[in-house]
Amino acid sequence: MSVARFPSVVLDCDDPGRLATFYGALLDWQVSADDGWGEVRNAAGDQCICFQRVDRYRAPDWPGQDVPQQMHIDVMVDDLDTAEAAVVALGATRADHQPGTTFRVFLDPAGHPFCLCVS
Repeated sequence: MSVARFPSVVLDCDDPGRLATFYGALLDWQVSADDGWGEVRNAAGDQCICFQRVDRYRAPDWPGQDVPQQMHIDVMVDDLDTAEAAVVALGATRADHQPGTTFRVFLDPAGHPFCLCVS
């Protein structure tokens, strides 16, 4: 018997509103945010990603491990080039290290790695 309706991921960051706006635009999800917390939800409301302000936040050092990434999000896309242009326009940065050919690694505005992937 499941007691949970759905899981959510919570990312530490320095600016929850900025990160919620970024992922809301990337996923076309609804954004809500205040000074210490932000979240994005799909239209059905049954999936979300949350963002919490952390004092002295340090961005992950990917692919290094001085500050481990701890987690990342894979976003499925139809075309890597088109998706890359879109996420860069939203404020992402393409990571220098690109270890594969069916996905590309980016850093969100707070420095968290995420991947655009094609299947």
